Amino acid sequence: MPAFCRDCLQNLPDPAPCRCPGCQSPRVLSHPELYGLTIAHMDCDAFYASVEKRDNPALADKPLIIGGGRRGVVSTACYIARIRGVRSAMPMFKALDLCPDAVVLKPRMEVYAEVSRQIRAMMLDLTPVIEPLSLDEAFLDLSGTTRLHGAPPAVMLARLVARMRSELGVTGSIGLSHNKFLAKIASDLDKPRGFSVIGAAETAAFLRDKPVRMIWGVGQSAQTALDKAGIRSFNDLLRWERQDLVARFGSLGNRLWHLARGQDMRRVDARAPVKSISKETTFFEDTGHTELLDGHIWRLSVQVSDRAKARHLAGRVVTLKLKRADHSLISRRLALRDATQLADTIYRTARNLYDQVDHQVPYRLIGVGISDLVPEEAADLSGDLLDPQARKRSQAERAADAIREKFGSDAIVKGRALR
Repeated sequence: MPAFCRDCLQNLPDPAPCRCPGCQSPRVLSHPELYGLTIAHMDCDAFYASVEKRDNPALADKPLIIGGGRRGVVSTACYIARIRGVRSAMPMFKALDLCPDAVVLKPRMEVYAEVSRQIRAMMLDLTPVIEPLSLDEAFLDLSGTTRLHGAPPAVMLARLVARMRSELGVTGSIGLSHNKFLAKIASDLDKPRGFSVIGAAETAAFLRDKPVRMIWGVGQSAQTALDKAGIRSFNDLLRWERQDLVARFGSLGNRLWHLARGQDMRRVDARAPVKSISKETTFFEDTGHTELLDGHIWRLSVQVSDRAKARHLAGRVVTLKLKRADHSLISRRLALRDATQLADTIYRTARNLYDQVDHQVPYRLIGVGISDLVPEEAADLSGDLLDPQARKRSQAERAADAIREKFGSDAIVKGRALR
């Protein structure tokens, strides 16, 4: 059975020893299909928190939460905080109740983006076929790279995460399989610093008793619908005929039928486009206070604008999302004449959408986003005849961006951002 040491990368004999005879590391990886699998998913471990601990070693042994104030939500948490029960997207007040001694830091997106670019460059040394999912995770297809590198994909992936740790000070977990669906599952099986393999021969047995919530992209509403149909495990899915799943769940039913059998024909697509850019926040207490909500709309618009500018993109559609206390959702969207990446335009459009809603109850969440994305060269081409000050505000925003880039994000702050 193929085997190697994940630390010194030495090939090991069959049967593989419990420890590497060369470096004595227990991180030995063996699997019958280890050297034949080529589809991988790399996911950084608590990425934002890892970068912060790298930059401030005094935080190394402390629980760390990245997120906003008590009204916000957790962006990510280090593994020390996770042991206490803190999870991503958890309301901050609940996270601090679970872990009152946690250090809380605001996210530094520009720093994380730069580390992400460095990781992406390391991935490109392995293969050009990379499909990013976010700043800290991506699919890789290493088909046909063994001759180029003189080593199979599994060894090169171990070399990648070792290089990330030594050169960038961040760690990652690898999932290796024969398709994207299973590679994504595998990367989450042994975090942090994990390397898990799911081979073709074991796929059916591996999936059989697993919960369907393991399927990436199946949201809460779909999970509720599956529960109502008595589908909680992959074994439950296998009992359904394909046409019955389609009749009950539409296109999702067809996807579920294939995934229940470990089938995923999607290719790793290096050109997969970003479909939307959005940001949302959950409140500590439900609120219907318009002035407070206006401040949130502005801050969210700035964050969406910053992300769009960083990716050199603009959106033709602005969306406002509001969630009531009973979790019912209000969504409004407006198509613009010109695509935009300007915070001012996103804010004014989102605020206009907010003003069109009948606000009868307070809200627990608000979100702003842009979609129908285009390159930034196609953005903000024509002025607004109904708003002659729009061009001046656009020029002022570009000037403020340049100042913040030079002197820091807090160099210029709008008054409405302090609400």
